[in-house]
Amino acid sequence: MLMAHPAVLRDLIEQYEALAALDASGADSARVRQRMEDVAYTLCVSTGTRDIDAALIAARHQLPGARPQDDSILSDS
Repeated sequence: MLMAHPAVLRDLIEQYEALAALDASGADSARVRQRMEDVAYTLCVSTGTRDIDAALIAARHQLPGARPQDDSILSDS
């Protein structure tokens, strides 16, 4: 599988988080939601995942300084 450049992943994560904050505030919701869907799709394709939560986790694990062995976000404790 091809891997996206960390700078691209970081930008996509930042865009998604900013759009999620805008969506939560109700600002221009239709346009924001469409852009969120576009960024989510790009993140999923870039990480080889099928949903945004998995894509965000995978993207963060691919960033420099990430600890690939740390899956604590996935544990129940």
